Amino acid sequence: MSTAKERLTAISGHVNCNSKSYGSSSQTSPELESPQPLIKSPSSSSSSLSSHSIATNNSIQLEKSKPIPGKDTNENGSLPYKRHKLLKWNGWGYKDSGFTVDPNCHDITFTGDRYKIGNRKLPLFKKWVESTLSVDLSNKLTSQCQPDIENIAKPIINESFMKDVKFINIKTSFDPEDRLFRSHGHCLHEIFKLREKGTLERIPDLVVWPRNHDDVVKLVRVADKNDVVIIPYGGGTSVSGALECPINEKRMIVSLDTSKMNKILWIDHINLTAHAEAGIIGQDLEAQLAKYNLCTGHEPDSFEFSSLGGWVATRASGMKKNVYGNIEDLLIHVRMVSSIGTIEKNCNVPRISSGPDIHHIILGSEGTLGVITEVTLKVRPLPECKRYNSIVFPCFEDGYKFMREVARQRLKPASVRLMDNQQFIFGQALKPEADSIWISMKNFFKKLYITKLKGFRVDEMCVATILMEGTIEEVETLENKLLDISASNNGLAAGEENGKTGYMLTFVIAYIRDIGLDYGVVAESFETSVPWDRCLDVCNNVKDCITRQVKKYGIKKPALITCRITQTYDCGACVYFYFAFNYLEGVTGDPVDIYHAIENAARDEIIACGGSISHHHGVGKVRKKWLRETVSDTGLGVMKAIKNYVDPNNVFANGNLMS
Repeated sequence: MSTAKERLTAISGHVNCNSKSYGSSSQTSPELESPQPLIKSPSSSSSSLSSHSIATNNSIQLEKSKPIPGKDTNENGSLPYKRHKLLKWNGWGYKDSGFTVDPNCHDITFTGDRYKIGNRKLPLFKKWVESTLSVDLSNKLTSQCQPDIENIAKPIINESFMKDVKFINIKTSFDPEDRLFRSHGHCLHEIFKLREKGTLERIPDLVVWPRNHDDVVKLVRVADKNDVVIIPYGGGTSVSGALECPINEKRMIVSLDTSKMNKILWIDHINLTAHAEAGIIGQDLEAQLAKYNLCTGHEPDSFEFSSLGGWVATRASGMKKNVYGNIEDLLIHVRMVSSIGTIEKNCNVPRISSGPDIHHIILGSEGTLGVITEVTLKVRPLPECKRYNSIVFPCFEDGYKFMREVARQRLKPASVRLMDNQQFIFGQALKPEADSIWISMKNFFKKLYITKLKGFRVDEMCVATILMEGTIEEVETLENKLLDISASNNGLAAGEENGKTGYMLTFVIAYIRDIGLDYGVVAESFETSVPWDRCLDVCNNVKDCITRQVKKYGIKKPALITCRITQTYDCGACVYFYFAFNYLEGVTGDPVDIYHAIENAARDEIIACGGSISHHHGVGKVRKKWLRETVSDTGLGVMKAIKNYVDPNNVFANGNLMS
């Protein structure tokens, strides 16, 4: 029988497709103390399960990294207490990263060196912005550069609660900037209002940073005792309005920031599982696991900033779900602190028949039932081989047929995404200026081959980007099968570099809305899941619906209406839509209200065509009007009954999912 110490030994090394070291093959686990069997009594606050389990006496701590500007070097993890020192308070991502326009020549550059296109001019993007959205780059709008501290509402203070919190001995803050930063996610209306007003109408009254599960238990207990509201806050990347404070809430609202609960508590190399605190950020989780040659493989678009607990709370999906699964597929165990106690199973097993699965009560609960504190996930050895590719198709329908056949044959590229013509052109526009004459000439001849010799039309062609992971043999076999399927659907291989660039641009695209708002463009993305036989209809009908709505609201300048198929399943797919319009000409009324009216019409069309309320963004507040229709009156009644039992005093009154 293996000891826990043996089970925590690092997996052996691995290589990439070119037989170069993809990770450190000589790396071994740091020495861990001998484990002790833990028997937890009902009153115990151990981070183990509620039954006998084997764990280590110490945690796998995050190693210290290079100091980040604005970051407290005494902290672990990527997110400092003062997040606004590192991240934008009224936009997406890092403060040192983003699209910027030269005020003299109007060239567009992406700043910073965190991303591949950093510190390079984007001449094609400038032309794309000017032509596609009729943007005048000489007419930059003014916006709030800093929070409007004077007009941020004074906090509501529950003195009895504050007295009890002192005994918990955790970090707290009434700082207006700390409170404002945690009052929102990244919906269009939230960011637009911050840029216009410098504040929001209702924000948390206090921010607290628990250090572990026990701190959360104590906080929830005293909140329930003193009639205080708690809104859990992880990475802050919500695009469903889930983090907004209800305007009419008169009780004290506490933002419970989980970012200091950021440790991996144990790794089990025999069962290939890892147990981590819920506040750990995606990039930190993968970086820590990689030290042991492991990964979860869960990479949502918000991977750099979103938290493990947030993934569970929203039923998240990652770009590589074909191989690694969605969050519900990865989840083995979860602890959630409710106002009446901790909810968790008593064992770490691959499957259990024990009535309705309580994990599926916690998954997608969006902070309405409690605080997720710890999660056990499946992990895998880092892949030996990681290879990108891309395929161009003469039209979207051919690309769709390719995607459908890949799913029908149950082939498993880690990621395969089909972008329509508008997104294909947009992706080309984000390419930096050529580094050399040779690269420029090579790109010219590629375009000549595809358009002149093969007859592809630039205004119709689309592209699929592919990422494959596994052993070298598995990847080569898979790639050959994918290329065979693409050839039978008129596809042409477009190379590894285009595939890699397309995959990595996912992390850059989120920054585009900020530059759009600078020049009078409102934009947002929304997604759905749909059966295969409705997929093309949904894509076409939603685009037609938005086009009609654009005319209805008198939008004079051309709008951007585009989609892509991002995740595939045996019986359907996830479709992402992007919609943007320039409101500086012909638009009367609030542009955000108009945007939401159009998106609501598009969502109605999605549902009428057989699509879902959401694939992975969740419901929050912006989509809850469709929840009753989605789950039925009886289903909604069941959800409300659970809420009333688990949270009788409505401590978790964020207003998500249902009223």
